[in-house]
Amino acid sequence: MYNRRANVWASVDWVTIGLYLLMITVGWLSICGASYEYDMSGLFNPSGRPGSQLIWIGSSLAIVFIILMLDKDFFEAMAFPIYGLIVVLLIVTIFFAPDIKGSHSWLVLGPIHIQPAEFSKFATALALAKLMNGYNFNLLSLRNLTFVCLLIAVPMGCILLQKETGSALVYLAFALMLYREGMTGFILLASVCAVSFLVIVLKFGEETIAGTTPLGEFIVSIAILAICVLMAFIIRRDRNAMRIILYMTVLALLAGFITSFFMPVDFVTVCVGLIGVVSVYLVFLAIKNLVWRYLFVALFAIASVCFMYSIDYVFEDVLEYHQQMRIKVALGLEDDLTGAGYNVNQSKIAIGSGGFFGKGFLKGTQTKLKYVPEQDTDFIFCTIGEEFGFLGSLAVLVLFAALIMRLVMLSERQDTAFGRIYGYCVASIFFFHVMINIGMVLGLTPVIGIPLPFFSYGGSSLWGFTILLFIFLRIDSGRKERV
Repeated sequence: MYNRRANVWASVDWVTIGLYLLMITVGWLSICGASYEYDMSGLFNPSGRPGSQLIWIGSSLAIVFIILMLDKDFFEAMAFPIYGLIVVLLIVTIFFAPDIKGSHSWLVLGPIHIQPAEFSKFATALALAKLMNGYNFNLLSLRNLTFVCLLIAVPMGCILLQKETGSALVYLAFALMLYREGMTGFILLASVCAVSFLVIVLKFGEETIAGTTPLGEFIVSIAILAICVLMAFIIRRDRNAMRIILYMTVLALLAGFITSFFMPVDFVTVCVGLIGVVSVYLVFLAIKNLVWRYLFVALFAIASVCFMYSIDYVFEDVLEYHQQMRIKVALGLEDDLTGAGYNVNQSKIAIGSGGFFGKGFLKGTQTKLKYVPEQDTDFIFCTIGEEFGFLGSLAVLVLFAALIMRLVMLSERQDTAFGRIYGYCVASIFFFHVMINIGMVLGLTPVIGIPLPFFSYGGSSLWGFTILLFIFLRIDSGRKERV
């Protein structure tokens, strides 16, 4: 037992541990800056945010020790039981969690508040790694892909029922891992197109061209046709198919343009009709040449049109009013500086006031006077920007970039699919959190309320990310252990 423990500490990746320790230290200093109220003793008071975070940091280090002392095969053997336990906990949370700021995501255990959604990330990553590590596993198999999607969808659905949309969206990060493991780039393209089409339709939804043609939907329709042309060429270098689709597009738009001189023409309707004709042509090519990828392009075109027409309905009738406002503010459609846009506006002011070098530790005026809501949780990055300036903000970004790149490197050196897949899940989750959280603080993405790993205040968040990271470090260290 002694030798095994010695081997763990000798083989564990100390570079990643060093990055972790540096991040939680800078994170604690940032929480101090966001919570400081002219009294240094308050920074160590257990009832205050900084003092409370110190307790969470201490308990996280204890969790690190426990994880590293477990057998190297423990997490693979227990992946499905851990996943099942967390799913049960998520379901219990839906029904028994109190209403806190409109969501039912926190279990209250006396003075402790636990958010199970933070622990479901590592549980889902373990389950995916276990499933995909199976003998002769093929991600492109419909049966296997269905199981993978179910493993992701079940906790994601439970979190949505808790009204934690931001935490649920984190599960989209697993698509990056799936792409690394052989998922067709077509699905990744469809995902990028869906986001782009959503933004375009909402951004230009109220603008028209040529009289009655909605600009946003017209741009999306042209984009769908362009993708069809491109994909027809990529599939088999089929120049003939590409030319036919181009000719149909030009002729249809030209006919619509000429007709517009005599009567109003909705060019979106023209494009949608053309997409239907192109889809039929692609199905014909699929049957004629027995190349079923043509069929996927046709399905993509039809699904894209359906998605385009559903955007307004989902936005107006499905999303809550505050969610609509956050998206509008992010897209520049609304200012709302006293409502949904208040957080982001104050955050920008705080970051901008820090200048190049910052105002200094505990000297931030915007954060000290509590102008920025949630400045020690979801908006912690604005505290960094105000106190440490552009240089400090850049240093934090470099730290995260170093961590994610290190995780990718460690993932690639794994000698089992289980370790590699879990490692890429970890890297993908960190990447998603960092990009969305910092984008949210800068007003580049909608405010969806997800924490910045190791920086935002909160025990559940710190524990969740710590467990997520150190399970992988334990799996990685197990490569060098002798059987």
